[in-house]
Amino acid sequence: MNPADLPRSILVVGSGGREHALVQAFAASPARPRVLCAPGNAGIAADADCFPVKADDVAGLVELALREKAEFVVVGPEAPLSLGLADRLAGAGIPVYGPSAKGARLEASKTFTKRLLIKHGIPTADAAFFGETAAALDYLRSRRTPIVVKADGLAAGKGVVVAKTLKEAEAAVKGMIEGGKFGTGGRQILIEDCLEGEETSILVVVSGWEYVILPTSQDHKRIGDGDKGPNTGGMGAYSPAEVVTPALMEAIERTIVRPSVAAIASEGIDFCGTLFIGIMLTAQGPKVLEFNTRFGDPETQAVLPRLATDPLDLLWAAAKGALGGYRIKVRPGYAICVVLSAMGYPEYYPTGDAIEIPLVLPADVAVLHAGTARDAAGRLVTAGGRVLGVTAVAGSLAEAAARAYRTCESIHFASKYYRRDIGARQLRRV
Repeated sequence: MNPADLPRSILVVGSGGREHALVQAFAASPARPRVLCAPGNAGIAADADCFPVKADDVAGLVELALREKAEFVVVGPEAPLSLGLADRLAGAGIPVYGPSAKGARLEASKTFTKRLLIKHGIPTADAAFFGETAAALDYLRSRRTPIVVKADGLAAGKGVVVAKTLKEAEAAVKGMIEGGKFGTGGRQILIEDCLEGEETSILVVVSGWEYVILPTSQDHKRIGDGDKGPNTGGMGAYSPAEVVTPALMEAIERTIVRPSVAAIASEGIDFCGTLFIGIMLTAQGPKVLEFNTRFGDPETQAVLPRLATDPLDLLWAAAKGALGGYRIKVRPGYAICVVLSAMGYPEYYPTGDAIEIPLVLPADVAVLHAGTARDAAGRLVTAGGRVLGVTAVAGSLAEAAARAYRTCESIHFASKYYRRDIGARQLRRV
């Protein structure tokens, strides 16, 4: 698409590392648009005009987009999508990338998605649905461990428990249904068989029946090295995930991607946005773990740097219904993102720690802000569980990892914690 035909002002909704990656990608577009962000964070404020409107303030975001004459809105997180932000923006005549509330239900309700997968014969784990503790516990006792317990609703990427023992599974069920661990999102739960294998994340740009598959990536959900400890929103990612061979990618597209896009469209959901498909590569073939309805975080931070295609052009084509025949170009090489979190994440962690980042970064390294803010004295401080994402690109994954980790070591804040094995599984195969 001619850069002159692209929007001249873009509003990005959100405040994390994913949104910082999107902001930087749009700012680098040949169209040279004005980039706005709401609410943004301390790092995003250096690359875009930020406005203190919360991501779940639907009315406030629509008002902001109209007031600032935003010609295109790209929604980062899941919560505003489930609240109907895309519907409200479309009703105001503003093009938006992000599904309607009906489409966002694919992430907002795990039971809704599981029923859709089963109905349309898309490979996934066997599962059952519960809203009462006694019935769920009876079911658990009839299954083998490990077993997976999922909160039905949104839980910021943390509503999944992979229980190794019956005792752990029972505690997860009681914590969700009776203990309110995930609020109303855990009152209904999904219990499914645990799939074994290696995971991959497939990001698909969707517009109705049309789609474009982005480069493969692999996330690291667990807090600790060696994939130990509780699930988090993601501690790092790399791209490409070479475990997905060309032949396996063809099978994933044939058995999962194409049928999923068709199933969504056939259910009357006019989906425009990113369909994030979490996939387990099992001995029986690839199977769906979950759907998300937005760009993954931190997968986005590793995937966008590999696109030779202008991401703004791609997302605008999706919003305008012009994805038919669209082909992306991918840069050779590898990208990795290492998340620096606050010690104690994903449970209890401090905020307000002063952050020191080198003024000059190595070539092909970027520091993307997630949970950062400015304090009363103007200092950069921690303001969330995941604080920063260090992204590096190189000709090999080993060199990209080395660059990222050298930069991680040069950044300082009192509660700094990060995994030291992002990409290790693929590096061991080299």
